[in-house]
Amino acid sequence: MAEQKARVLIVDDHPLVREGLAARISAQPGLEVCGEASEVADALELVRLTRPTLVTVDLALKRGHGLDLIKKILAEGVPTKILVVSAYEESLFAERVLRAGAHGYINKQALQGKVIEAIHTVLRGEHYLSAEFARRLVARAILHKDLPRDVETLTNRELQVFELIGQGKSTRSIAKELSLSVHTIESHRENIRAKLNLHNGTELIQRAVQWHLENSR
Repeated sequence: MAEQKARVLIVDDHPLVREGLAARISAQPGLEVCGEASEVADALELVRLTRPTLVTVDLALKRGHGLDLIKKILAEGVPTKILVVSAYEESLFAERVLRAGAHGYINKQALQGKVIEAIHTVLRGEHYLSAEFARRLVARAILHKDLPRDVETLTNRELQVFELIGQGKSTRSIAKELSLSVHTIESHRENIRAKLNLHNGTELIQRAVQWHLENSR
């Protein structure tokens, strides 16, 4: 009797990334791709239909955000593992995705040599992080050191708003994308300005755009 393969659902808004991931995964004897999606709604539908063993989740999706998708997948009650595959800094997002319920984080720059290792690690029931970041977490736990007060101090929602500001989106369009009121987005903007010590909306936009350019693919 043939060994049952682990089914992997790929969620990423870039077709070439999905294609590359699918090729690597399909080349492994114990893995198979059961679907692909580029946004939250389609990904959730495929989770329900295919009940994947593991889902790879990008944070920047066509519609929605990977952090929200992680929580929604867990809410579905499907026994699946979640590996975040993102271009964003591990130091900023790894802890956030683990707290949200994901089982690992790998930066896209490390995909070529490490993605299969990361997938197998998560499938074994272990958490996957880069060795460097794992050492950093251990050091912080021992020494009780806090992260620098910068973008890392933003809440998950504030970080999403900050990211969308950096993409050039208006308050109204951000409110629509996140299904929140304009007033709520304005409150988040004020909180972000205060935490980042920015004096006005122009400085906020400049800082957000700079951050987005430094962290985009």
